[in-house]
Amino acid sequence: MRWEEARRCGSGLSPLTQALSKTTVHHERGDWRLVGDKMFVKAIVFWAAWSMLLLFGEGAPVSELPWSCPQKCDCHHEKLQVNCSWKHFTGVPEGFSTETQSLNLSHNRLRTLGRRQFSSLTQLWELDLSYNGIAMIEVDAFQGLQSLRTLYIKNNRLKIIPVGVFSGLTSLHLLDVSNNEILVFLDYTFRELVGLRLLDTGTNDLVFISNRAFTDLQNLEELNVDRCNLTSIPTEALSQLQSLIRLRFRRLNISILPNNSFRQLLRLRTLEITHWPSLDTVAGNSLMGLNLTFLTISYCNLTAVPYAALRHLVYLSYLDLSFNPITALHGNLLGDLVRLQELHLAGGNLLKVQPDALRGLGFFRVLNVSSNQLSTLEEGVFHSVGNLQTLRLDGNPLACDCRLLWVVRRRLRLNFDGRPPSCSTPEKVRGRNFRDFSEVELPGLFTCRPSRIVDRRPQELMVEEGATVAFTCSADGDPSPSISWLTIQQTVLPSTGRVRVLNNGTLEVRYAQVQDSGTFLCVASNAAGNDSISVSLHVLQLPPNHNRTISYFPEESFSLVPAPPATNATAQVSGSFPFDAKTLVIAMTMGFLSFLSSVAICFIFMFFWSQSKGQIKHNANIDFVPRTSMGGGDGVDTGKFTMKLI
Repeated sequence: MRWEEARRCGSGLSPLTQALSKTTVHHERGDWRLVGDKMFVKAIVFWAAWSMLLLFGEGAPVSELPWSCPQKCDCHHEKLQVNCSWKHFTGVPEGFSTETQSLNLSHNRLRTLGRRQFSSLTQLWELDLSYNGIAMIEVDAFQGLQSLRTLYIKNNRLKIIPVGVFSGLTSLHLLDVSNNEILVFLDYTFRELVGLRLLDTGTNDLVFISNRAFTDLQNLEELNVDRCNLTSIPTEALSQLQSLIRLRFRRLNISILPNNSFRQLLRLRTLEITHWPSLDTVAGNSLMGLNLTFLTISYCNLTAVPYAALRHLVYLSYLDLSFNPITALHGNLLGDLVRLQELHLAGGNLLKVQPDALRGLGFFRVLNVSSNQLSTLEEGVFHSVGNLQTLRLDGNPLACDCRLLWVVRRRLRLNFDGRPPSCSTPEKVRGRNFRDFSEVELPGLFTCRPSRIVDRRPQELMVEEGATVAFTCSADGDPSPSISWLTIQQTVLPSTGRVRVLNNGTLEVRYAQVQDSGTFLCVASNAAGNDSISVSLHVLQLPPNHNRTISYFPEESFSLVPAPPATNATAQVSGSFPFDAKTLVIAMTMGFLSFLSSVAICFIFMFFWSQSKGQIKHNANIDFVPRTSMGGGDGVDTGKFTMKLI
């Protein structure tokens, strides 16, 4: 019966068991009954072995495999993870399975890592040693971890990393040593980390990075340096990182970005410089040689856009200069950045964005000038407002007049990033959101009044040389017009110099000269129109023997009438003489002493030079032939001088 049952159940057995059962039944009819019983037992054994093979070899879950887990630790067999964090370990525990791939030893009380501490964990991929107070790591501490990809040693008390600590970690991709007390990176600190992709060194006490500290990091793609005591850019050390793509410098106390700060970083695409409160100078060639696409220089002390440094970055598409005390965005100075798409200048002191400031930027899409002091943003700023997609104007004291009409008319198409701008003036629209206006009311609200020069009385002055004169020019309009002065050759006069335009629009000519004679044009302009008026100046040349008076005018003042002629030959200067007697005596004494010192040095030098020439002939004979009155030399005796050299 057993064999019949086995035969009937053969379909549920393995092929090997089915074959054995058939053979046993066949021999049951002869004298092989005993043998058949033995064969049945063997079949059962083979069936059990085959079932176990399927269970553990093919279908058994990982959780049922034998696993070694240290006491107090939490082990996840299916993920090959061991979590020993917050267990108050003072040393690395033992008993890890050799198949462990992730080990978390953070938030313990480890103080020192000895040599080959983890050598048995050859399959380990991730190791976290953060928040332990580790003060010392011995050389070869990680030897044997040839499969390790990620290593966290952040938030410890390391002051120095001995050369050779990372020996054997050729497969490491990420290393985090931030929030330690590291003072210096020595030569070859990161030796053998040939596979490293990301290095985070932020928040340390770094004062120096050796020139060869980053040797062997030929595949490093990202470097973070944050909150340390570096006083200069480690240019030589950075030049070793030929594959660097992203570089982040945060919270440093460096005041100047010198020329060629990042030379040889040809693959660098992202440079982030943030929270440098002392940085006020970006040298013209500081970014020379870079092919950046993303540049951030924010939370610094820049008072002007570093146009000279930016002009080389023809591949730049994203520029962030936010939270700098920049007051103006000038026109026609960003044209070299032909691929620029985004400009962020939020949180600054912007008072004006001049027309054509973004001229030539055909791919421009995003402008963020929120939280500044702008009263308007004119359409002429952009190369083409049709390409503009996102505009942030919120946080500015905007004057809602004709200059902003182009923004309001595009209020439904423009993306304000959830913060639409609102009006500050005039009173009738104060506080109103740009999206609240209807098309019907726009022509009556967003209006401007053209510029008009108030006093149009002729101004023609005739003065003598040396006089200081001024021409006034005032205008009104809405918005308030700007005043500029031009020469007859259409040259715009500056706000500094002998002939200058004052802040109140007055043209001042100091110490008038004959060549200053001519016609000047005052132009008052705003968004609604321009107005102009001309003035005339004629400077009389004084006779050569005429006694002239030279009047001294302080830098901040001017006179509307010429100075009266002098009655004697003495030049009269209003104000005190710039030097007193004591100053002159000191200056003459210093000059005399300097002269004597120079002479003494020359004599001493000549003395030692002559001594170095050895034996010197002190007498010299000089023959000469005197000239005759007729120009001939016949019959004249040759004379001879003897000269003694001193």
